[in-house]
Formats: sequence, structure tokens, C-alpha cells
Amino acid sequence: MERLSAAAREVLRLAAARGASQAEVLMNDDRGLSVNVRMGEVETVERTSDRGVAVTVYFGQRKGNASTADLQPGSLEATVEQACAIARYTEPDPCNGLADAHRMATDLREFDGWHPWSLDADGAIALALEAEAAGRAADPRIANSDGASTYTGDSVSVYANSHGFLGAERGTNHSLSLSLIAGRGDGMQRDYWYTSALSPDDLESPALVGRKAAERTVARLDPRPIRTGDYPVLFAPEMARSLVGHLLNAVSGGALYRRASFLLDHAGKRILPDWFSIVERPHLMRGLRSSAFDHEGVATVDSDLVRDGVLVRYLLGSYSARKLGLESTGNAGGVHNLEVSANARDLDEMVRGMGTGLLVTELMGQGANTVTGDYSRGASGFWVEGGRIAHPVDELTIAGRLPEIFQAIEAVGADVDRRSHVGIGSVLVGRMTVAGEA
Repeated sequence: MERLSAAAREVLRLAAARGASQAEVLMNDDRGLSVNVRMGEVETVERTSDRGVAVTVYFGQRKGNASTADLQPGSLEATVEQACAIARYTEPDPCNGLADAHRMATDLREFDGWHPWSLDADGAIALALEAEAAGRAADPRIANSDGASTYTGDSVSVYANSHGFLGAERGTNHSLSLSLIAGRGDGMQRDYWYTSALSPDDLESPALVGRKAAERTVARLDPRPIRTGDYPVLFAPEMARSLVGHLLNAVSGGALYRRASFLLDHAGKRILPDWFSIVERPHLMRGLRSSAFDHEGVATVDSDLVRDGVLVRYLLGSYSARKLGLESTGNAGGVHNLEVSANARDLDEMVRGMGTGLLVTELMGQGANTVTGDYSRGASGFWVEGGRIAHPVDELTIAGRLPEIFQAIEAVGADVDRRSHVGIGSVLVGRMTVAGEA
């Protein structure tokens, strides 16, 4: 971290010496260990070490970018030279420039995200083998394995700009995953489970990962068709967060100033049920996306994104904010931790309350158009009758329009999937078109 900070200061000095009116630099140093095993044998062991330096300079309203992976003085000087040369040939843009100086973060705290794991290759292999063995032994119908993986990594980054701001961050990430295959011939089904956390102490055990992967895989055997129609659709937590993702894409500054969003000019309007709220919490201890500042050094704060169903604000960095005549929301680089309000308990309760409909546990394809709001994605999961899971289903398509889907949300569960920075439980949409058997 000290080396990156010193290099960042040198880049800013070099930019100023070449006449840049403003400059910024982002540096990162990432390291990781990844192993993959399959059917009791080691397939890959990989150590990674990645470093990056991204330099941006401004000559008035002209902007230039250049990057390198080398921290040697000669490489830094050449990178700054290239950025300056590019800036001199670009057209001026009145929205270019650093974020406003008075928005820079001053309280540069850490949020308990640094938990290095002294795990060597042998230890990582042992964890993956244990998870796979537990999964294969859990049920005789498990016929094959797609493999198990262990990963541990850490990252250090520094952002600095010519306002005098320099912020350093560090974080770790660890995971263990397993994918299994059940059945034989045309009746084979695949599913998986994984655990992920900032601290290895928060990971699920290999035995639990194996058991969950096996239970999910076996439950998918012998799917049956259903008739095409309009039904309630219940998204499991890990699928429900994709709905929030579509919302985030539609309210991002880039989509809005390009006028390529179905939520254009919707700030201050109700887009979700009146009990539905989303709060951004950048300062959660051990939060997956906690940070004191965004990618431009702007201080982050707790704030509502949706309150009582009303879209309170957009997601803006300084450039998109200027294009829209607004102010940065501290979201350069994306959102931080999100918490979605719940009005129900868990998935089991929501299945009972749904009566008859579709429980979605897997989504396929990219069929969500944030320009028009059209939504159509491949899906699989379980058919629910009388408040109970009746049988698995696959090769379905669920469709609708995102504005209507958002308004039709009837319940959000408290069964939050903690493996994501989007904290949301199961989501019940009152009615969607489900294309199955003709």
C-alpha cells in the first residue's frame, strides 16, 4: 500500500510537470490462489498476481487515458506521456474533469474487509476434495461431478487526484464451490452450491457445501412440463437480485444521459409497491462493497435509492451528473451495499402463500432490455401446487415488462442471500407469462 501510494504521488507530479490542469490515477495490486479438482483428482492449481495503473489527465476540458502494469519509474513516466499526448488530440467536453474538490472524502476508515488466509495449495486442494467427496457421497443418484474449486485472494488499491486526495483500500475474498451431475443419459441434471465471504471464518464448511450441492442437484431430476399461461412467479434469493440489477442498470447515469432507459425522468415517481424500499449502506462493517469513497474520491453516505416505492435518485458519477445537470451521488464505479426491505419471512412461507405458480431457481440468457423494459429469460425451477413444491421444471421462458413486473411485486422475504452486496430475499411477482408446453 505504501509503494502504491508513493507511485500515485509521483504520477500526479509528472502530470503537473507536463502542464496537465488536473490528473487522477488508480492503482491496484491483486493476488490470488485458485485450485480445481474433479472426481478426486487435481485439475489445476493457479497463482495469480495482477497489477494495474490507470492514469487520466485533463488539459482544460480535454481528456487522455493511458495504463500500464509496471510500477518502474520509466514506465510510469511513459504512461503519463501517453495520456498527455492523447489528451491533446481529443475534443473538449465541458463535462470532463475531476469530481468537485469539496466532495472528497475526509474520513478514510476501513470496514473490516481485510482477512488474509494463510492457505497454501495443499490446503486449498484438501478443501475442494472434501467438498466434492461429501457431495458425491450424499446421494447414490449423483453420477458425476463438474468439479470443486477453492479460491483465496487479496487486493490493495490506491486512488489519488490533483485535488490532494489520496485514498487507499484493501480487501480479501475467499470462496469454495461445487457442481454436481445426477442421473444418467437424457435424464441428467446439473446444479451447484458455493460459499463466499471476506473472511475464511465466515465460509460454510466443505461438508455443508457438498451436501447442499447434492440436494439441489438431485431435486432437479425428472422434470415435468407445465402449460403455458400467466402465473405467480417466485424468485429464489440468488435469482431475485437480478431484478435489482435490472433496476440499477436503468437508473445508472450512462443509460440516462444517453436516453436509453425505461426509467428516464422517473426520479420522484413511484416505480415499485408503496411498501418497497432500497437503502444504500456503504459503511457496513464487513460489507462486501463497503467503502469510504467512490472511484473518484467522493465521500460515500447512507442514502435511499427507493423509498416507499418512489425512486429517490439516480446512480451518478461526476461526468454523468454534469451531463444531466445534477450532482454526483458517490456512485462512480457502481453501488455499494444495498438493503431491500422485506414484508415476508422465508422462502417456505412464500411458497405456501403463493398457492400455485412457478419457483425460479435458475435463470438463463440476457433477455432484459433496459431501454424498452422488455423482459424474457430462460428459467428452470419447481412447479408449486397447493402451497407445496410438486415437481421440478425446466426449459421454460418467463416474460413481461420490467415496469409491470416491478409494480406486481407482492412480497419480499427476509431470507437474504449474504453472498452478494445486494441484500434481498425471495421475491414474489403476482403474475408473469410462463411459456412451457403449448
